[in-house]
Amino acid sequence: MSLELITSLRATRTFTAAPVGDEQVTAVLEAGRWSGSARNRQPWRFAVVRDRALLRELSLLGAYAGHLAGAPVAILLAVDATLSTQDAEFDAGRAAQNIMLAAHVLGLGTCPASFFPAENAGKATALTGLHEPWHVRTAISLGHPAPAPPGTPAIPRGRRPLRDLVIERF
Repeated sequence: MSLELITSLRATRTFTAAPVGDEQVTAVLEAGRWSGSARNRQPWRFAVVRDRALLRELSLLGAYAGHLAGAPVAILLAVDATLSTQDAEFDAGRAAQNIMLAAHVLGLGTCPASFFPAENAGKATALTGLHEPWHVRTAISLGHPAPAPPGTPAIPRGRRPLRDLVIERF
């Protein structure tokens, strides 16, 4: 069994102008829909945004949300806040990872964006036309990856060795 699909997933913050087909968007949304959730509550809704002006506006709602402005599509994850917050947020993270892995399989790039502080999450929720009990705190940019810009990346690459991450208590 190869884990290459998982270990080769990278955040994509720059995209080409090529459109993302409806079939591709549907496929990644299906992957999100099939994510597991606590007590099978499925506490999420997915808002698909293609409007350039709205993507630019959303890109201003988080310190690391700028990539949304250049993406052809963003998928916003709305979470039902009336459910257990910890469970619902964790389950939304599971759905986000499924969406990103499915996009990767299809040759598309993704990058998550968080809308913080809470005021920005409220603005993102309102921009999607959603209201209580739904809250949007996360978006995923989606598109065809553009070539990486030249130079040294600001964020270190690679991963810490497993021996530095595992604590055994046996």
